[in-house]
Amino acid sequence: MDHPGSTRYDSATRQFEQATARTGAGTRGVVGSVAIVSAVFGAVPPVSLSWLAPMLALHAVWTALYARVWWRKEPLHPWLVAGDVAIAVALCLSQRHLVAPEALVTGSSWVHGMATMTIIVAGAAWRPGIAVPAGLAVAGAFAAGVRIASPAQDVFGTLGIHLVQLLAIVMLMTLLRRSAAETDAFLEQSVRAEISLMVERLRREDELKQVGSIHETALHTLTMVGLGTYDAPSPTLSAQVRTDLAALEKLRDSPRADAAPIALDALLEEVAGRATGLEVRRDLTPETVPGNVAERFARAVTEALANVARHAGVHEAELVSRRRDGEILVEVADAGRGFDQDRLPPDRFGVRGSILDMMRSLPNGGAEISSGADGTRVSLWWRP
Repeated sequence: MDHPGSTRYDSATRQFEQATARTGAGTRGVVGSVAIVSAVFGAVPPVSLSWLAPMLALHAVWTALYARVWWRKEPLHPWLVAGDVAIAVALCLSQRHLVAPEALVTGSSWVHGMATMTIIVAGAAWRPGIAVPAGLAVAGAFAAGVRIASPAQDVFGTLGIHLVQLLAIVMLMTLLRRSAAETDAFLEQSVRAEISLMVERLRREDELKQVGSIHETALHTLTMVGLGTYDAPSPTLSAQVRTDLAALEKLRDSPRADAAPIALDALLEEVAGRATGLEVRRDLTPETVPGNVAERFARAVTEALANVARHAGVHEAELVSRRRDGEILVEVADAGRGFDQDRLPPDRFGVRGSILDMMRSLPNGGAEISSGADGTRVSLWWRP
């Protein structure tokens, strides 16, 4: 079956945070490396080597950690940014021991560059409630360090520049995060709408099969009567007419769309086929469930397969459905790297909202996730 579309979508927020982390870490690594070279070549009296050496060593370690984040495409850990802010404050307050007077007067010191970079990285990594105080601390420490080194030096111009930088990065990141969240909401609605259309299409196909079957049976009965096959009352004819009439009444009294029966195995087969980037092995037992139940299963399986593609580090998954003690059980399993549910990051809402909470809110439904070194298994169930 051809699947031109895909019910799998990636989180815009996750992609944005990942791009921000890698860009911020890469820029911080480059600026930090340049600062080390500048500090070494600018180490002329009265710069104190006893102060400069340990400060540069600590700064170099943190620069290497940022380079590691960039290389491994890791998130910007809060402790890494917090340590960077602390180091920047220490560097700023120690400028009289680390920066030559000429560089201090012209505002071209390597410490100045690091203070600016730290403000930007903190604004990119943290929400305004934390980024603003951290940026103010760095800006204030830089101004204080300049005054300590040179009491006559004007610091208000530089302080104003740092405040503008802080305000700009905080406003920019707020707008971008809001846009990413709105994009995620739109994408999730699109996925839900697509699954709803799949459910409706399968329901219509099932109705057409029923109508076709009933039409052929009733038409056959009427044809036999019209041809004179039965020229006298017949128990066989009476039984067939009662059967046809019951089928027509059942079709007339069919349930509303959201409760109409759906072939769950056919729906899951289609969902698995649309999971791009994964080879999904299927073992699906034919089952018919109400449309609203089928839609819940489909959405949960969609999210589970998307999580495998995004986070498990493998390209294969297994989708199984079967009966278990009167329940309909659907499982998605992979052999990739597991995760700790208690330490899920905020952007992993799909595990809680689109899998666990959604299935558990279904009457007689439930969900469970087991994850470890051997992989992850998502179990979904519903009792008719």
